[in-house]
Amino acid sequence: MNIPDDLNYTEQHEWVRFADGVATVGISDFAQDAFGDLVFVDLPPLDKEFVRGDEVIAMESTKAAASVYAPVSGKVVEVNERLVDDPGLVNSDCYGEGWMFKLAAPDPAGLDDLMDAAGYEAFLTGLEED
Repeated sequence: MNIPDDLNYTEQHEWVRFADGVATVGISDFAQDAFGDLVFVDLPPLDKEFVRGDEVIAMESTKAAASVYAPVSGKVVEVNERLVDDPGLVNSDCYGEGWMFKLAAPDPAGLDDLMDAAGYEAFLTGLEED
């Protein structure tokens, strides 16, 4: 399983890359594998504000429907429009071309509650043991 060291993670399996006051968000390799082939992604509108924990994206796969949540509070400043026509980008490159949305996150301290790669790996190990 691929868990890049330069990202932060949530217990809902979102990843976050924070740079220059913007949080880029996607779902982890674990999540995309568990959901199966994505067939639909409902992207949020630009400029909509979300509070940490809000549902931002609804998505459907060959296995299930799921949501992607805001890992930090912020305003949507960009969405990955390519996912509308090719949601499979999430499956083929979840940490690259398959990113989902970007939030202008005014408080980088919001990342303090997120897991680093080692913490996320330990969290996944705990899930497997349950």
